[in-house]
Amino acid sequence: MQHVSNDMKFSILIPTWNNLDFLKLCVRSIERNSAYSHQIIIYVNDGSDGTLDWVKARGYDYVHSPENVGVCLALNSLRPLAKAEYICYMNDDMYVCPLWDKYLCDEIRRIGTKMFFLSATLIQPRPFYCKSVIAPANYGESVGSFQEERLLREYSSLPHADWFGATWPPNVVHRDIWDLVGGYSIELSPGMYSDPDFAAKLWLVGVRLFKGLSACRVYHFEARSTSRIRKNKGSAQFLMKYGITSSSFMKYVLRRGEPFDAGEVGRVDAAMVKANLLRSKLKRVLYVFKDLMARKIWEA
Repeated sequence: MQHVSNDMKFSILIPTWNNLDFLKLCVRSIERNSAYSHQIIIYVNDGSDGTLDWVKARGYDYVHSPENVGVCLALNSLRPLAKAEYICYMNDDMYVCPLWDKYLCDEIRRIGTKMFFLSATLIQPRPFYCKSVIAPANYGESVGSFQEERLLREYSSLPHADWFGATWPPNVVHRDIWDLVGGYSIELSPGMYSDPDFAAKLWLVGVRLFKGLSACRVYHFEARSTSRIRKNKGSAQFLMKYGITSSSFMKYVLRRGEPFDAGEVGRVDAAMVKANLLRSKLKRVLYVFKDLMARKIWEA
């Protein structure tokens, strides 16, 4: 695809963990389907499957760890290498559709401030609980079964609209806002609930525009690395940190998945938030009680 500009727009941060075939496809899609040039920065966890050698050979900026450090630390470690004004976080099992970046850049120009958080609209092969995602729309669940040409013919015709509640990667934020909230929270390593946590931190510093762009589409294979890790208790951590459950924050504050309406930006369902704050307090007490009981059992 012919590039419309040589200006570097995004620093794209990609954590990867021995997922070379998906990583190659992800990077190829960025290089072939982008309207602008971007800086690609890769965090290589382990990399013994050939990832580290491939990244070095291709000359991408990278950070390497001999073991998996999780998403949060990986992203924060890549930040000092970022040269562009805007930071884009992307997973290695994603394939960006044509002009994905142009739609984001056009939206950023329309917004005219740094106080925003934008997400692409994901296309996923399996049924999914959130209305922000186009699913099920199966164009393959592996690199070998990927129906690239069919996706390229059909992706733009799949019905969807802009939506509230941007959290999912690929997402874009101004580097100053990233730095203001300190990036991703490493206490949530390896990364469960790090997406809503990052959004909550943005909300606390005054960001109110959390928008998913329908025109910006990205196929997500859902190649779940989470099955290979010991998960953090992200739900409980979010609750203890913010005093509200992640699900309540997403549903009643960010209103994730609801059709976007510019006149409704920043409006929260105050009555439901108040009701869920009470429920959340009870859940916090329950979590503390369970933790104390568990400690007593281990100390006995």
